[in-house]
Amino acid sequence: MFEPETLPFDSSAFDVVVSGLVLNVIPNIELGIAEMVRAVKPEGVVAAYVWDYGGKMEIMRKFWDTAVTLDPNAAKFDEGNREPALCNPDALTTHFEAAGLTGVSVHSIDAQAHFVDFDDYWTPFTGNQRSAPRYVASLDDKSRGSLKDQLHSALTFSPDGSLDLIARAWVVSGKRPAD
Repeated sequence: MFEPETLPFDSSAFDVVVSGLVLNVIPNIELGIAEMVRAVKPEGVVAAYVWDYGGKMEIMRKFWDTAVTLDPNAAKFDEGNREPALCNPDALTTHFEAAGLTGVSVHSIDAQAHFVDFDDYWTPFTGNQRSAPRYVASLDDKSRGSLKDQLHSALTFSPDGSLDLIARAWVVSGKRPAD
């Protein structure tokens, strides 16, 4: 069985090891980062990026802020509450330095998420992957309709009905010291 924290590569096999949107979904962050460090050559770079669920990942923040005003129990599903130990610059710096990496730096990448209309924004929440869609699926029809209506009211649309939100990721990198 594949363990997400165990990389199936030899030690010191790569010049660069990057984790894209994975660290915040594996059970043992420290072990995951340690495996990245193990797999990179001395003086190689280890990097990762994670969504800023607690801050400027507006696609999700708008959803969860609205859901929690209607149902305080929704907070337990919110990645911003469940993953604060990773999805911010201080936490990422701490984790990478604790893994023995040097020259650790963190910066944000903000991308504009454009939705042609509210349905374009809402539809992904009606699937069944990750926390928000599972939360929506757990609601009865009346509660789901209330959430959808309140969310629509909470968003600011352009005159053409489109919606632009920020999708922020935090990027962290550090160097494995020479042996």
